[in-house]
Amino acid sequence: MQNSIGKISDLNGIANKLNKTNSVAGSDFSKVLQESLGEVNKTQIVADKAMADIATGEVKNLHQAALAIGKAETSMKVMLEIRNKALSAYKEIARTQL
Repeated sequence: MQNSIGKISDLNGIANKLNKTNSVAGSDFSKVLQESLGEVNKTQIVADKAMADIATGEVKNLHQAALAIGKAETSMKVMLEIRNKALSAYKEIARTQL
């Protein structure tokens, strides 16, 4: 059970990486964003496999499968919010008059 909680806490990885870009000079925002998208993709793949295992009856641990699906859903929501904030910031900059 404690292992499951540890896996859920990995969702903070995206936020931690974004915070590191503010503290580390010379960090490339696009690189951090690309790595974060890669992590979200990995969680989606794990969740898809868990759903397929549930559908075929091959699931060994239903609790772990449910956690993987929940983690994927949450990470996708976080990534969508980051996208929305980035688009909002871009639109605000575009409206700024020089």
